[in-house]
Order: sequence, then structure tokens, then C-alpha cells
Amino acid sequence: MSEHGGSAWDAQPRLRGEHVALEPLTRAHAAGLRAALAGGELARIWFTNVPAPDGVDAYIESALAMQAKGVAWAFAVLDADGEVVGSTRYYDMDASVPRVQIGYTFYAPRVQRTGLNTQAKLLLLSHAFEQLGCISVGFETSWFNLASRAAIARLGAKQDGIIRNHRRHADGSARDTVAFSIIDGEWPAVKRNLQYKLQQHGAGQDG
Repeated sequence: MSEHGGSAWDAQPRLRGEHVALEPLTRAHAAGLRAALAGGELARIWFTNVPAPDGVDAYIESALAMQAKGVAWAFAVLDADGEVVGSTRYYDMDASVPRVQIGYTFYAPRVQRTGLNTQAKLLLLSHAFEQLGCISVGFETSWFNLASRAAIARLGAKQDGIIRNHRRHADGSARDTVAFSIIDGEWPAVKRNLQYKLQQHGAGQDG
């Protein structure tokens, strides 16, 4: 990983753990993402912005455009066997604070609520706080996405508030956004808790 300072913000990292690898998203990941989204169940959840299989190419182009503007780093999420199982990203990246948001996350159903997701968040948060030097990492989700709100809270993030009519859902309806964050002073305890959750996953318990 990069060291603290400006250099860490210059190059998107590759992050790897026992259960998961995060590598910069490219057009070469399109087929893997389509396979992960096969059936389109996730795209049919109206309050999420997960692409349908036939929307993957446009999704990747949008992610790359955000990256070209210097405000996002999108990742392909690979399981321990190297199979693409989803995507996630840093966005609203601001080195002047420094601060990032983590989101645009989706996984194939078979890896949801597993150690893979826990380790992915641990890798992303570790890099944000320990390499990018962030003083805050944010998360956003729709008011109606109760599962996402609960999952963010389980990470140890605190709810900052609700931003009314903040964005649009994929269907065009106005979205009230629930905003969460973890700040640098909380990171040691959050990290310890995520490491504990990973140990529980290793013991065969769901977290």
C-alpha cells in the first residue's frame, strides 16, 4: 500500500485479504459482473441503483468517467478463487479534508452476509484511514433500504442525519438519503470489531 501523504491519492490501490481481492474496475470485468448479476434480482429492488446484467457496460463507463474526474475509485470485487462477485468504490474523494465515501456496493447473492463483505470493508476502511489519512469516511443509502442501513450500522458507523430529496432512485423518484460516517478517532475500535467479526466468520458464524 501507499504511504501517508499526497502520493497515496495518486494511484488506486489493489487490496487483498484471505477472502477477497479488490482491484481497479476495468471494462475487462464486464463479463464477470454480468455473471454476478445474472437473473437481475438485485436490479429489481427499486430503491437501489444496482445495474441489470445488460446495463453493466454503461455502469462501468459511468464509473470510469467519475474516476477520470478524480472523484472516485471503482473496484471489482473478487472472491478467494478470483471470480468477480461484485463491485464497490470510493467516491466524493476529497484530499483537502481528507475524506472519502464508500458505496456503489453490490455483491452476487451467494456472497452476501459472508466474511467476504466484512473483509472488503475492513480493507477499504484500513486504506482510507491508514494510507489516505482520512479523518472521516462516509456511507449513504436510501431511507427505504433498511438492510443497507442496518449493515452500515453493524460496521460501527454512526448516523449523521437524513438529507431530504437528496438524490434520485434509479426509477427517477426522489431519494431521502440516510448519511452515516466513521471518524478517525473511532477507527481503532471499529477496526477491532471488524477483525472480531472476521474471526466469527472463520468459526462458521454469520455476522
